[in-house]
Amino acid sequence: MYQTLLTHLENGILTITINRPDKLNALNKDVFNDLNKVLDEIESNASIKSVVITGAGPKAFVAGADISEFADLNKAQAMALSKRGQDTFARIENCTKPFVAAVNGFALGGGCELAMSCHFRVASENAKFGQPEVNLGLIPGYGGTQRLVQLIGKGKAMELLMSAHLIDANEAKQYGLVNYVTTADTLLDHTKKILEIINSKAPLAVAGCIKAANAVYDETKDGYALEIAEFGNCFDTADRKEGVAAFLEKRKASFTSK
Repeated sequence: MYQTLLTHLENGILTITINRPDKLNALNKDVFNDLNKVLDEIESNASIKSVVITGAGPKAFVAGADISEFADLNKAQAMALSKRGQDTFARIENCTKPFVAAVNGFALGGGCELAMSCHFRVASENAKFGQPEVNLGLIPGYGGTQRLVQLIGKGKAMELLMSAHLIDANEAKQYGLVNYVTTADTLLDHTKKILEIINSKAPLAVAGCIKAANAVYDETKDGYALEIAEFGNCFDTADRKEGVAAFLEKRKASFTSK
């Protein structure tokens, strides 16, 4: 079904593995085509409750964009390439189902941008993060200048963007770029355990949290007004009624996404 991705669905968690280990899982047009296809599947398939994305092999999550693919582009083509990447990563960021990056090895350039578009990140001890585009005479083009500032603050983001300095997993955790640091062997299990907890909650409420939290960084939206609307929407759902009833009856809730 996919040229560059491996997928596995178990217990409501879809694991996506970018499968170009010989290229350190570098992003090219085929990867973007496949990501958009799998995003269609994620949104339409009710059996998928959450998503973890990782990279094949021990060396890299995604080591960047495939430079050979854009070396000879002109300005207009470069801008179109940037917009394609931004549009795909915006779909991940605004996905109504939790989307988590399990970062193994290098997450550089487009790989760091992909990880940052996810709702949060878990990293193995050998992970390295960075936006080294200035080494190529470029800047990040897939949303990296915006999300890095949002996630770690302007001052440190400016330093990393302009210096091309790489940070390890523990530094990334210190700056708030990742939530947890694990061993390489336990990375996926740890990430899935978090998602299993989230999957046990009301899916429509989880989706509302994603929408409202994302509005913090969207100048076109009033986040407080969106929160009011999503709060109200929850009150019309069977899940809200079940959640309140379960609380009052001192039992575990059984949510149905209605």
